[in-house]
Amino acid sequence: MYKRIYRKILSAAPGMSYQKNRGYCPCCESDTSFISTSSWFRDNYRCIRCMSIPRERALIAALNKYYPEWAGLRIHESSPNDSSASRLLKNKCRDYTGSQYYRDKPKGEIVSGYINQDLEELTFKDESFDIIITQDVFEHINNPVKAFREIHRTLKKGGAHIFTVPVINRFNKTERWGEFDDSGRIKFFRTPEYHGNPVDPQGSPVTFHWGFDIINLINECTGMETMVEDNYDLSLGLSGRYLEVFVSL
Repeated sequence: MYKRIYRKILSAAPGMSYQKNRGYCPCCESDTSFISTSSWFRDNYRCIRCMSIPRERALIAALNKYYPEWAGLRIHESSPNDSSASRLLKNKCRDYTGSQYYRDKPKGEIVSGYINQDLEELTFKDESFDIIITQDVFEHINNPVKAFREIHRTLKKGGAHIFTVPVINRFNKTERWGEFDDSGRIKFFRTPEYHGNPVDPQGSPVTFHWGFDIINLINECTGMETMVEDNYDLSLGLSGRYLEVFVSL
């Protein structure tokens, strides 16, 4: 099976140079090979067993580092997709909750197997979770201050928000890219930009190009201290742009 996946990856870009190396994938917890047929490793440097990409492996590696017994904890993941990281969390964690945001549905209602939740106005009780996971979500949030405060409110003492977000403005301050009005329509201040959304084929509008000042914002609005994991490790398939994992405690 893995030989077929290997051939499929290579056939997607015939004649192109690629990266290939052996290693261990944190997402499928297996010895494997990592392959990329593109120089843009963030979305193309894949595990041939589970097809995970680097930022997913980086998130699970950080989770393993800070909470090695996470499978026995209570975890909430906002906006999971059909990624290897989300599948691992759902399948291995005994008390896992996944949520999506459906603007036109009542908050707290089960929709297509997920709890409908708005990160800016969660319906969960205080101190509900040990860990909250978000993968590339906060570049689409309208009011990040409200969302960070809600995450802090629903975390147990000693809990953590572990998340990825592309730090586009690596050496500059965060820029507001777009804003939703009260009716849910997006107004862009820069060139319109959308990313994939597992529950909306139109995609998610980008509202922020974050800088590392996101760390200061989190501290100012919640008091939480945030560490940044930014590892380059080919043995774990960690290479590419925007692979930072933020751990707020």
